[in-house]
Amino acid sequence: MERIAYIGIDVHKDTNASCLFFRDQKGNPSFYEIGTIPAGVENMIKAIRKAVKNLDIEDYELLAGYEAGPTGYGLCKGLQKKGVNCIIMAPTTIKKSPGDKTKTDRKDAKMLSIALATDAYKKVHLIDEEDECTREFTRARTALKGHLKKSKQQLLSFLLRVGITYPDTGNYWTKKFFAWIGTLHFADPKLNYAFNTYLTQVKDLTDKIRIMDAQIEAIAKEDRYKDKVDKLVCFGGIETHTALSIVCEIGDFNRFNTAKDFSSYLGLVPGQDSSGKQTKYTGITKTGNSRVRFLLVEATKGIRRASPFSKSWRIKKRQLEKSPEIVAYADKGTKRIKAKMNSLVHSRGKNANVATAAGARELACFVWGMMTDNIG
Repeated sequence: MERIAYIGIDVHKDTNASCLFFRDQKGNPSFYEIGTIPAGVENMIKAIRKAVKNLDIEDYELLAGYEAGPTGYGLCKGLQKKGVNCIIMAPTTIKKSPGDKTKTDRKDAKMLSIALATDAYKKVHLIDEEDECTREFTRARTALKGHLKKSKQQLLSFLLRVGITYPDTGNYWTKKFFAWIGTLHFADPKLNYAFNTYLTQVKDLTDKIRIMDAQIEAIAKEDRYKDKVDKLVCFGGIETHTALSIVCEIGDFNRFNTAKDFSSYLGLVPGQDSSGKQTKYTGITKTGNSRVRFLLVEATKGIRRASPFSKSWRIKKRQLEKSPEIVAYADKGTKRIKAKMNSLVHSRGKNANVATAAGARELACFVWGMMTDNIG
């Protein structure tokens, strides 16, 4: 019989609640509440060692685990360095008792220890520290992009409220637009201050994103990422920031056996609600890595908007000096995705969002093929 002690940890910013589950020599299950202790690796190690000594199970292997959340991977990696096998569990995959409406840290820790013992979970893949740092950098850039979008909306809303609209029928945020907006001035000092505050925020965020984009281009040229990024940017809709983000979010693509496994991990496959002779498919599951799913959906929108007759100069530039096999595979994927979306919308009358989700699923499959050298 395996002699393993399972430690479920309910992790919070300031405290960790933990519970230990094991089976004695006769196979009888037993729980031991380690209790609520201050957050930190050292505090957790001391509590675990004390529990193991009190229970006289020094010869047992230890397996600790906690749900993925905002506290990150620090505790897990810290415990691993101290010799305690620790994993992070995907929250949506943990099987919980239906109908249980009472939630406490102690109950959650006990539930996690049971999930560990019964293998009722899926493990979160841990990327290494270098990829984690790169990931956080690209996430910061994405966050700034969201703030910039909001700031632009606020500036345009302000101008609309005071009765000023852009006289040109062209696009906003061009050089011509900024030249026009630079001529605006308000007689009331309060309005003028508000206007300049909105405008300065837009310019400041634009400059910060431009600086981060330059750094991302430099990071993408490092030996660690160059080969993978160079391959991904050959696809339509995937530029350097998107490619680098996908690479550092996923880490090892070979952990997925098939393209279907990869798209399923990203939550881009339809769910199913079937009973008896009825087979019914629902919308996409939206499980797994939501950021990579979002990036692929946005890239697919770029493919949908592209001309079906010729490549843009941006794609040609990104494909320059790449191997013919890589370029041919990327072009094949881009054409197939665009054809699939057009067929769904125009021939089958599907909603544009449904077509985009289907296109993103196709793109995920092609990305997996590119990253695992399955381009035959």
